[in-house]
Amino acid sequence: MGPSHPIMALVGEDVVLPCHLSPSLSAENMEVRWFLSEFSSTIHLYRDGKDHSEYQIPGYEGRTEFLREDITNGSIALRIRDIRPSDEGQYGCFFQSITFYAQALSELKVAGLGSSPLISVKGYQDGGIHLVCQSAGWYPEPEVLWRDPSGKHLPSLSEAKSQGTNDLFDMEYSIILQENTNQNLSCWIKNPRLNQAKESVIYISDPFFPKGNPWKLTLAFLLPVSFILFVSTIYLFSVKGKWKRKIGKLTFVIENLTEKNGELQAAVEKLDLENRWRRFVTPIEQANVTLDPKTAHPQLSMSEDRKSVTMGSQRQDLPDNPERFLARFCVLGYEGFTSGRHYWEVELGEGRFWAVGVARESVKRKGRDNFSPEDGVWALWQWDGQYKALTSPETPLTLSSFPKRIRVSLNYAEGQVVFFDADTIDPIFTFTQASFAGERVLPWLWMWPGSQLRLCN
Repeated sequence: MGPSHPIMALVGEDVVLPCHLSPSLSAENMEVRWFLSEFSSTIHLYRDGKDHSEYQIPGYEGRTEFLREDITNGSIALRIRDIRPSDEGQYGCFFQSITFYAQALSELKVAGLGSSPLISVKGYQDGGIHLVCQSAGWYPEPEVLWRDPSGKHLPSLSEAKSQGTNDLFDMEYSIILQENTNQNLSCWIKNPRLNQAKESVIYISDPFFPKGNPWKLTLAFLLPVSFILFVSTIYLFSVKGKWKRKIGKLTFVIENLTEKNGELQAAVEKLDLENRWRRFVTPIEQANVTLDPKTAHPQLSMSEDRKSVTMGSQRQDLPDNPERFLARFCVLGYEGFTSGRHYWEVELGEGRFWAVGVARESVKRKGRDNFSPEDGVWALWQWDGQYKALTSPETPLTLSSFPKRIRVSLNYAEGQVVFFDADTIDPIFTFTQASFAGERVLPWLWMWPGSQLRLCN
């Protein structure tokens, strides 16, 4: 027996596909095969009392877990980690014993709720302001609309959508905003499968529009005044009898000034617009992250809510699974990111020895590698009051006070990791041009005896 309705899974999260025998019958000595669409497309095989990962089709290696806690009652479920759009489809659960065989089918649907819309200003165009709405990480293709405060849909100037190697949709919609019409508008993006939407709102006041731009008025005044001054100079030179040679030079200067005026005006407008819009903060999402106990060094102890971690004096008897750190006192977050802008905060406790940051999912767990971007780690480090950014080589930092909480801000698309004092929102250090290589990026913590770290909202 399988589920009677399709199962919905979110991109990047885990999903469990249920399957069981009815009436109850032990499946310990049976062969149980999970497959995708076709029987030959095996994603997990249980036979002779153990798993056989060598039969998995590409793309599922290390991502499936056979849940056999209730196998004596004929209940066999499969967990698939880090759901991707390519996982969508019909899955089969096949039982076989010496005397019978049977199968059940279940349908998996995948959805991705992308990043909050980012509205940016590109410049002046056609007498208005050119706005662009961008968002990434959606699946399936979302509905995108510009709307005024009453909910009326506004036509886009252009629409662009792309599907990357991860099959997620990135959207870019633009509009020309005219003065006195729809100066208050929003970019609205909806996932039709989840029936959930994200929206960003913007309002532009009159002084931002071209006719109210003081730089244009200044340039419009300066150009004729400059021309009058040059003509006056020409007249003075002609009175002195030097007009032939001087007029040629001054005419060239005037022509050159006229030619450069357009470039100057465009540059000044761009600078003015950039300064005016610097006050607007890029919208990012607060991530509710937890810690992954499977990655924690055996000497680290974790709270029940998987938010807090401390370091003890003795190693715990824990399995040496591939995900676990052994040589370094580290732990990774359970939630990871492959797109968008996210932030979370870490409460530092009383300890004066810690490191906080992010790491690629492929970061080495068993050796005593350095903590640096080359090793897939971007972090801030404190050792008894000495702060450093773990660049290569390390960058010493001078802080006016010891922060109690660190805010970690991740911009995946731009390859940027920024650390703030969470109480004052003062920036501490910024990693730029981080190379995530298309991998999931996870929260990363390092401990030392006496330290305690806690993920907090």
